[in-house]
Amino acid sequence: MQVSRHLEELDAQGWTVFPDFLDRGELERVRAGLAPFLGAHAGRNPFEGLRTERIYTLVGRGRVFEAIVMDARVLALLDRLLLPGYLLTASQAICIHPGEQAQPIHYDDTFYPIPRPRRSISYSTIVAVDDFTAENGGTEVIPGSHRWSDAEIAGAYDGRNADAPPPPALERALVPMEVAAGACIFFAGTLMHRGGANRSAAPRLAFSNQYCEPWARTQENFYLGVPPERVRTMAPRLQTLLGYEIYPPFMGHVTASHPTKVLRPDYVNALADVPPASMIDEAGGRIGRRSNQETA
Repeated sequence: MQVSRHLEELDAQGWTVFPDFLDRGELERVRAGLAPFLGAHAGRNPFEGLRTERIYTLVGRGRVFEAIVMDARVLALLDRLLLPGYLLTASQAICIHPGEQAQPIHYDDTFYPIPRPRRSISYSTIVAVDDFTAENGGTEVIPGSHRWSDAEIAGAYDGRNADAPPPPALERALVPMEVAAGACIFFAGTLMHRGGANRSAAPRLAFSNQYCEPWARTQENFYLGVPPERVRTMAPRLQTLLGYEIYPPFMGHVTASHPTKVLRPDYVNALADVPPASMIDEAGGRIGRRSNQETA
């Protein structure tokens, strides 16, 4: 893989594409892995999409998704872009059904309130399981917008009002990403983009894995979302991506221990024998009252 070429494209326009990211067999395994979960979660607002299905915590739903999260081509770019110990921040499948409206224009690391322009704190991938076209809800991007200031993106979706109409200047600047099934779009967390409207007669299926700096809070809480007994079976590299690692000198420790110790079958939580806080508070209150009476 030509890492330098992908990094140059990413720097110049805000995204780069791996056109043959998944082959036909891998796409079939992805479809089979998604099938049991489709139809379970409809979007609840214009950002999720009222005619869009989303499958969250995808990394924990099958070996095929574990492997894709650790794809060597993606990690080779991330190794150059983020600090060691970077994390998986989101992992989800997205199925946009016919009649869905365009998503609000946004950027993926809007969670981090650091003034723009700035370096990306996260990077995203979106993998086409179906062909992306201008008609079926393929991702739309604004070239070069990863470098824009807060003033230049004024009026874009800020995580609060998904019903607000997009600024006309931003909407005119959007370019549809028309890629074949199996392609992966890798883009900066500061790139302005959206899921397009699906004006076709068929759904458009894709999935997205996103990664962030090791010191940043992740979008999905994988500690709670993926049971430890499942994490225990995962590759050490994936455990690190899920947060079972220390960011020096000691960010991420568990009661002064390395977080991977939690995954050991014989692990005992240091607070396992400590009574619930309510019991401590109640006991403390009684002790306090007795002490006051004795003092009096």
